[in-house]
Amino acid sequence: MKVRPLHDRLLVRRVEEKETVKGGIIIPDTAKEKPQEGEVLAVGNGKILDNGTKVPMEVKVGDRILFGKYSGTDIKIEGEEVLILREDEVLAIVG
Repeated sequence: MKVRPLHDRLLVRRVEEKETVKGGIIIPDTAKEKPQEGEVLAVGNGKILDNGTKVPMEVKVGDRILFGKYSGTDIKIEGEEVLILREDEVLAIVG
């Protein structure tokens, strides 16, 4: 199934953090927070302003981004959990 986000929305796959810390302690799944970094899988066409002008997306497919802890909506597509969020919820593009 191919999913194309509308307007200024992004489809993002969360990037999992390492499961161990410097001391070698393994963090169980129940104690982990959801990652706030992800890879952009798909982007919409851009935001349409009230006057009808379309603002192109700054984020592109393949970019690694940082987003807020409670941003977006988690959905499942073909068994994979992904996140849909608006471009204005993106905090930074990781270079």
